[in-house]
Amino acid sequence: MASTKRKSAPSAEKDRTGKKQKFSEPTKNAPVLRKEEPAFPRGGASVLTPLEQKQIQIQAKNDVLFEQSTGKKAPHNEYENDENDSDLLNQHDDAPVKAKRKPRTKSKPSHAAPIPGEKSVRIEGLSYKRLVPGSLVLGQVSQINQYDLALSLPNNLTGYVPITSISDQLSKDVEKLAEQEEEDAQTDVDSRTMDVDLNSYFSVGQYLRASVVTTEKDTATGTKAKRHIELSINPRQANLGLQTSNIVADTMIQASVRSVEDHGLIMELGFDGDAVRGFVSSRELGANVEFSKVREGAVYLCLVTGLSSNGNVVKLSADTLKAGNLKKGHFLINAPNIDCFLPGTAVECLVSEITSSGILGKAMGILDLTADLIHSGTTAVGKGLESNYAAGEKVKARIICSFPDAEPRKLGISLLEHVVSFHSRPSSPKSESKNIAPTAALQLSTIVPEAKVVKVEPGLGLFLDVGVKDIRGYAHISRIADGKIETLTQDTGPYKVGSTHKARVIGYNYMDGLYIVSMEPKIIAQPFLSLDDVHVGQIVRGTIQKFLMNENGISGIIITIAEGITGLVPETHFSDIHLQHLERKFKEGAFITARVLSKIPAKKQLRLTLKKALVNSDDPIWNSYDTLHPADEAPGTIINITPSGAVVQFYGPVRGFLPVSQMSESYIEDPKKHFRVGQVVKVRIVSVDTAEKRMIVSCKTSSVSDTAQQEHLQTLTIGSFVTGTVSEKTNEEIILELEGSGLKAILPFEHLSDGSAQKSSAAAKRIRVGQDMKELILLNKSEGKRLVQISSKPSLLNAAREGKLVKSFEDIHQGAGVDGYVNNVTPIGIFVHFAGGTSGLLLKTQLPDSASSLPDFGMRRNQSISARVLSVDHAQQRFLLTMKPMDSIKVADAGDKVAPSNPAEGLLADPVDEVSTNIDDFSVGKLTKARINSIKETQLNVQLANGVQGRIDVSEVFDDLADIKDRKNPLKSFRPKQVLVVRVLGIHDSRNHRFLPISHRGKAPVFELTAKPMDLKAADLEIPTVEKVQLGSVHVAFVNNITADSIWVNLSPNVRGRIKALDLSDDISVLKDLTKNFPIGSALKAKVINVDVANNRLDLSARSASSQKPLTFSELSTGVVLPGRVTKVSERQVMVQLNETLSGSVNLVDLADDYSEADPTAYEKNQIIRVCVTHVDAPNKRLSLSTRPSKVLSSSLPVKDREITSPSDLAVNDVLQGFVKNVADSGIFITLGSNVTAFVRVSDLSDLYVKDWKSQFEIDQLVKGKVIEVDTALNHVQMSLKKSHIDSNYKPPLTFNDMTVGQVVAGKIRKVEDFGVFIVVDNSANVSGLCHRTQMADGKAPDPPKLYDEGDIVKAKVLKVDREKKRISFGLKASFFTSGDDSDTDEKPRGRSTSEDREVREIEETLAADAKEQASDWEGIDEPQGDESDTHMDDADDDGGGADINGESTETLPQPGLSAGGFDWAGGLPSTKDQSPQPESDTQATAPKKQKVRKERESDIQIDRTGDLDAHGPQSAADYERLLLGQPNASVLWLGYMAFQLERSEIDRARDLAERALATIHIREQEEKRNVWVALLNLENAYGDDDEASVDAVFKRACQHCDSLDMHERLISIYIQSGRNEKADALFTAALSKHGSASPSLWINAATFHLTTLSNPSRAHALLPRALQSLPPHTHLDLTRSFALLEYSSSHGDPERGRTLFENLLATFPRKLDLWTVYVDAEVKKEGDKERIRELFLRVSRLGKWKTKQMRFWFKKWLAWEEGHGDPGGKERVERLAAEWVRRKAEEQGKME
Repeated sequence: MASTKRKSAPSAEKDRTGKKQKFSEPTKNAPVLRKEEPAFPRGGASVLTPLEQKQIQIQAKNDVLFEQSTGKKAPHNEYENDENDSDLLNQHDDAPVKAKRKPRTKSKPSHAAPIPGEKSVRIEGLSYKRLVPGSLVLGQVSQINQYDLALSLPNNLTGYVPITSISDQLSKDVEKLAEQEEEDAQTDVDSRTMDVDLNSYFSVGQYLRASVVTTEKDTATGTKAKRHIELSINPRQANLGLQTSNIVADTMIQASVRSVEDHGLIMELGFDGDAVRGFVSSRELGANVEFSKVREGAVYLCLVTGLSSNGNVVKLSADTLKAGNLKKGHFLINAPNIDCFLPGTAVECLVSEITSSGILGKAMGILDLTADLIHSGTTAVGKGLESNYAAGEKVKARIICSFPDAEPRKLGISLLEHVVSFHSRPSSPKSESKNIAPTAALQLSTIVPEAKVVKVEPGLGLFLDVGVKDIRGYAHISRIADGKIETLTQDTGPYKVGSTHKARVIGYNYMDGLYIVSMEPKIIAQPFLSLDDVHVGQIVRGTIQKFLMNENGISGIIITIAEGITGLVPETHFSDIHLQHLERKFKEGAFITARVLSKIPAKKQLRLTLKKALVNSDDPIWNSYDTLHPADEAPGTIINITPSGAVVQFYGPVRGFLPVSQMSESYIEDPKKHFRVGQVVKVRIVSVDTAEKRMIVSCKTSSVSDTAQQEHLQTLTIGSFVTGTVSEKTNEEIILELEGSGLKAILPFEHLSDGSAQKSSAAAKRIRVGQDMKELILLNKSEGKRLVQISSKPSLLNAAREGKLVKSFEDIHQGAGVDGYVNNVTPIGIFVHFAGGTSGLLLKTQLPDSASSLPDFGMRRNQSISARVLSVDHAQQRFLLTMKPMDSIKVADAGDKVAPSNPAEGLLADPVDEVSTNIDDFSVGKLTKARINSIKETQLNVQLANGVQGRIDVSEVFDDLADIKDRKNPLKSFRPKQVLVVRVLGIHDSRNHRFLPISHRGKAPVFELTAKPMDLKAADLEIPTVEKVQLGSVHVAFVNNITADSIWVNLSPNVRGRIKALDLSDDISVLKDLTKNFPIGSALKAKVINVDVANNRLDLSARSASSQKPLTFSELSTGVVLPGRVTKVSERQVMVQLNETLSGSVNLVDLADDYSEADPTAYEKNQIIRVCVTHVDAPNKRLSLSTRPSKVLSSSLPVKDREITSPSDLAVNDVLQGFVKNVADSGIFITLGSNVTAFVRVSDLSDLYVKDWKSQFEIDQLVKGKVIEVDTALNHVQMSLKKSHIDSNYKPPLTFNDMTVGQVVAGKIRKVEDFGVFIVVDNSANVSGLCHRTQMADGKAPDPPKLYDEGDIVKAKVLKVDREKKRISFGLKASFFTSGDDSDTDEKPRGRSTSEDREVREIEETLAADAKEQASDWEGIDEPQGDESDTHMDDADDDGGGADINGESTETLPQPGLSAGGFDWAGGLPSTKDQSPQPESDTQATAPKKQKVRKERESDIQIDRTGDLDAHGPQSAADYERLLLGQPNASVLWLGYMAFQLERSEIDRARDLAERALATIHIREQEEKRNVWVALLNLENAYGDDDEASVDAVFKRACQHCDSLDMHERLISIYIQSGRNEKADALFTAALSKHGSASPSLWINAATFHLTTLSNPSRAHALLPRALQSLPPHTHLDLTRSFALLEYSSSHGDPERGRTLFENLLATFPRKLDLWTVYVDAEVKKEGDKERIRELFLRVSRLGKWKTKQMRFWFKKWLAWEEGHGDPGGKERVERLAAEWVRRKAEEQGKME
């Protein structure tokens, strides 16, 4: 901003020519002070002030000296060219504004000429060039860093205050800290006794006065110093010039806290000596400063409120609100001298002149004050200064800076309201009314899409409306565009007032109250402006700036990601693998992609990583412990390896520990052999503690069940009953999987019984793998290993049922009987274990006398043992046991060491209440105190004095249910060692847990106490008993025990009750798991519904009052829904109990809306279910219930099988499902509803005749039928099960009349004779016929009993049909069948009627009678030989009976089969031409003469096509059997046979064939056996069980008989081809763990699967480091090359990662031309950058020392690529390089010669 001249240009010219000025001529805008001064002062006094006179003298002297030395006339000061004129409002001083000289014109006469010799005062804003060391300036704290403060200064300047320039006290603290660090370094101690946090000393927005120390920052390189304003706020510098005599009220003085006293602060003012101190009262700190948090060394800008009487104490106020309230006169009016006017002091300014550059004024008439354009307060409104101020006006202002070098002396002031009133400027977006901080209203780096220009300052910049109320944005002229802008105009040009532009906020100046914005496109497009814009985990691109070096080479890389923002890449994050030649991969100035690892804004540090495994990872960013959960997965970097594990670092401060046990599925002895520092590993969270900032991670393969198992393990309680399935047996223990969770449980053999070892072994032999075991008790659990220990010892089971099982030390009471088992036998005695890890010692002296002489005292490990507690040491939590009678033992309590110190019996030691002295003081009703020792679910174990124990039952703690905060754990709020006020109730009997009167006190009594507030206040203590409980009363009950059908609760220590499961809640869902929803100790409100005084028991109910009324038969109605408990489950119904008197049954038809889902076994005994009453038979007291969802849940649910209540609900032709109720001789009875039964006659059971029809039906079988008759009067319903009645698409069975010659049918062998077999046709009315043995094969007639068995499935061709005798002749020859003959073979067999069966039997008898005659006719006929057969074939063709039509043969399709896993089940049989002949005509078959028939048969026999079987392939089971007789080791035949059976849906037969094949194929034919195993795996995968049990079983067997790795790969291939990727993934993991060290191809296949099939690059990338660790070194080259190629070939790969892998390989193997070839081919196939490909070709040609043959190949390859993809210039270049290489090679050879 140009300075305002006090004189116009024409006036200056007149002065230069020596022309005189007329003082009487008026001047426009003349200084007002001239008007106030008298024209002729009295006494001839000068109109100049003494200061002005002094200045004139100094100037005159300087002018004389100048003229004498130079001979030139001294220039006038008011026209001197100041180099800082263009610096105003800009921290960038490289945009000077050229001053234009106005032409000489006549100006108007001036009103008043300047006084000769007087220097004019220029309005100047603070700028970098005007700041000199010693300048004082007012600033606001804008940022608090670790080692310095950032202060916002006027005119968008920022200065920094080092931690050593704050105060003397703080400097001393820093010195102490430095000395302490040096001592720690010398003694190798890493600790700090103190720390300095500047945030506890200062706050953002705080006003401080600062002294400029320097404006340049030295550089170590000797280059030009950087601009850096260093400040000091130490009172010694900030109060420079202020003397003790000049301190007056309303002056602002800077002070530091010297000490904090009770009523205020002693302040250091910066004066030498201790003569003058400051004092700030605690009430004068202001609302924003908390007195208790004030630190010594803190600095405050204070208001002087007065002085003490002796002047040694300056009274100060640090309240900025008070100092800024100028209405109460806190501004400086009178001062002894001008040194009192320091920045921060408020003054009254008399405006003397207003210009376009600002305001000029005076204070006290002697001190010049200037306010520049910004601090004159007009930028917010965009109006001129004349509209707000007038000459002669007095305004309040605050001094903000000094100009030490300015002449005459002047000070800068601010008229901005927030500066004058000493507060931070509030703001808000225009759309909001709430005031917020400016930096929150518009954050830094925000892009304002439409910033409106509201004011233009030519040569300076623009003021813009950025959308924030009352705060403008300022864009300097150098920040408007990328190029240089010469001038700005108000009304024209692209930046005129009213125009809108895109701008970006680059800062905020607290002092100016302006947003600093930039309109430069390069700034707007810049991704980051400050370190705050960079987020941890973000991917950034930057340029390599430089390398950091150490003795080992490059130790770090500095990357510039934006202007002024750099990040460090540590050595461990250069690459995923170790790089030997970093300079080849990284070059200065190269662009590179990185990811932010962490940032420390206070230190302005940014850490980056270049690891592709992290940069390219799509996993979530772990940068805070609060967002992490178990089972989350992400990659991390190992930063430290110890023998116990490794430390894995993620993003930000997040780190995790990887234990050795979690590093791999296999055992790892030394982690350093398998992992290295800097390696990236994919881990899974096992546990995370957000409070402690700790995390455990695992490299093991994640499982969906891990989290569920962990949660289930946490819910298991010691002493609970579990159920499991035996999964494994060892020599000493049984491994089980717990039901519902899959947790592993260990059951030692000795824990199967309480008897001898032989008895336990015998019990173990009876247990089989897969067997379910129930009633197992949980003894111990390990959450870390997810393992539990269980037992089935009857002694422990009984103790658990009776509630006497020892589960912790709190369950141990002296004299109590306990059941445990032997853990260890030592010379001094036996250690006995109990549940929960509790252990006691049974000394050898306490064993029976007979045991002392036996080896190991007659004991063995895990042997059951019953003993009594001899003594208890509560302090050490130890106890002794005995097996001797207690009466013969003198009890010596182990707690004697804490017994009363006074030997007199009954005296107390260290009583908690400090009042009681004798144990007799604890009488019933006594108020005392107790200290909590331990907290159990149902009681508090307390101590009244040393050796005196007590207990507070949970029922004696709370008065009301509302007092309990956590109803499931009422005692959660109590803590050990807590002291409670209690009242004595009586004595607790620890043997049987009874409540005894105080008179029953024993030697070691346990007092029963109460802590109820109501009982503590009561005058008379009333002890509740069962007799006092009223029927219908409501009590707070606490769960004490849980059984299968109820829970036991305590109302008081001696009043116990039972709540049945049905009475626990109206919500049935909570009754499904009583242990979870009603844990031991939980509280609930219950009502007494029965009192049994004789048995000291109550019956209670926790249900609502409306549901507590007992139901009776008379009150029940149909349709009501009630909860019930399952009491019995059978195959046809479920018995449900509603209450004590009501129970009913749920029949099959009432179990589900879909009868196919009706399964009574899905229910368990004691299960709580919801039922609906469907029928009430009150006289017989019978109930019919239903669990149909449409009845108990919602009537809108879909119903497949509707409910039938009576025959009237049925109609003829209704198709229904039902369950077989009874099978009688006359038919079957079907249950359609609870009271509706239908009858099906035998004739209506099937369309076919079924001889043994009863075997087709069984009780409760689900059938489907059609109603054919309904008689509602007789309640009679008749149905039919015939498919012809039910199925509209029914196809009738074949009859004899449907059979035609040449027809191909499927059938079964009914009977086998020596002369042939009888075949019954499938899907026929028992149509049967004979196949003579000569028609079974094309070769020699076989022996039928050896070839066929009854029931075999065959495909036959009808040769002859004798309709008179009802005879059919079949043929089984392979030559009979063509591909077109299969159309009729898909029919399935059906039953037959009685009449049809009779006809078939007659036909069979006739055929059997004639069989011998036919056999004699066929005997003696030889098989056709050689040419005779061929001749007959030609004859057949000539007769038109052949398969050739019009001279063309029909080509058959290959035998169909399943193909999975890359194997053809059909055996790959070739397709051939069909040449089978047609059968003879019927006329020939009916010839009367036997001789003629014999000749005809002879001609038929001569057409023997057995030799064509190889050409056509097997067409029937018989064909396969015949072929297998000759080739039993041919797997292709076995697989084709299996496929043949699968086509007929005979899965079991196919499975049996596979087993036959495995047993038949010779053991040496491993390849053939392997093919069968693969086929069997395919079969089980396609048709096996849903639970994968069949596949797993076959796979395990296959691995035992074949190569395990091969079987893993085969099954993986099967899973992938069938789309079961999750199974393939799991099997890949198992295979890598088992065979990863021996098969590189397995790793490559796994990577391909993850990258291509699963589209998961991160998991694929993580495999390479693991593979390199597992495989031998000689495989690393090919493996890494394959992984690199995979990155190119896969659509989800990263070619950049592939290039990195190739470059790493070439750095190690630069002479492998094949590796270069693969690299180039990969780039060419990927169609990569042509320049990159050329660079690869060129690199190889430059390596040198290649053989001529190699280079010939390489140049030819390069030339071919240039011809296909390059350009002519490239081709010429290759030819030139090749010629050059040949020439150079020739020269080398010449030199050698």
